[in-house]
Amino acid sequence: MEEPRRTGTRYLAVAALLLGYGAIAACSGGSVKPAAPSPGLGTLPPSAPAARNTTRTPGTGQQTAGIKLTAVPRPDGSFDVTENLLLPEATDILPLQVPATGEHLPGMMARTTPRVTNLKVVADNQSVPLGSTTLTASDYIPLTVAATRIQLTYRLSGSTVLASPSEPTRAGAAIRPLTAGAENTLPTDLTVTSGLLNAVCPLLTETRCAVGDPPHLAIRSGIPADKALVVLQLDLPR
Repeated sequence: MEEPRRTGTRYLAVAALLLGYGAIAACSGGSVKPAAPSPGLGTLPPSAPAARNTTRTPGTGQQTAGIKLTAVPRPDGSFDVTENLLLPEATDILPLQVPATGEHLPGMMARTTPRVTNLKVVADNQSVPLGSTTLTASDYIPLTVAATRIQLTYRLSGSTVLASPSEPTRAGAAIRPLTAGAENTLPTDLTVTSGLLNAVCPLLTETRCAVGDPPHLAIRSGIPADKALVVLQLDLPR
C-alpha cells in the first residue's frame, strides 16, 4: 500500500508544476523569452589581428630609422664596411663623407688620409650606378629612385695608425658612417667584429663610448649620427 501512495504523490506534484507554468505563460501573453546565457569565466573577447610591420632594411631586420655600421678589420689596418641606412623619409640624393683625419684625435694624434674604394650602393633593392667607386672627400650621390632603405659596402683604408713597430698588430683607427650627414639625429650603431680594446667618441660629452670588457667589448649604441665619429684601439688580425 505504501508504494502506490508515493507514486500517486509524485504524479500530483508533476501535474501541479505543469498547471503553474501554464498559468504564468497565459498571464504574460507569450512574451517570456529565454535569456541569453551569461559568459563564463573562461570567455575571452576576440583578439585583434596582429599588426604587420613592413619597415625592414633588407638583410638586417632593422625596423626603425637609423644607421647600422659593421666594420671587419683586416691585417693591413683597412676595414671591410657595410652600412645600412633607414631614413624616416625618402630621398633622391645621398651625401657622403669620409672619416676625419687622425691628426687631432685622441689615441691617434697622427695625420691620416682616409680613402674609400670598391664602393657599392643599393637603394630600395636597386643598384645605384656610380661615376666612381673611390671616395677621398665629401660628395653627393644621386639615387635612381627616391629611397628610404640604402645599403653601402666598401673598403676603408688610410684611417689607421700602428701603435709602434714593436707591436705591429696594435693600432688606432677612426671610423664614422659615410652616411652620417643624411640625417644628423639618426641613432647610429657601430660594430667592430674583432680585436676591439677601447673606443672613444670625441664629439660626445662623455667621450669614452666602449661598453663591456674585452674580448666582448662593444661600442655604445644609439649615438646621434652627427657625433658618430669613433676612435678605436684594437688588435689587428694576423
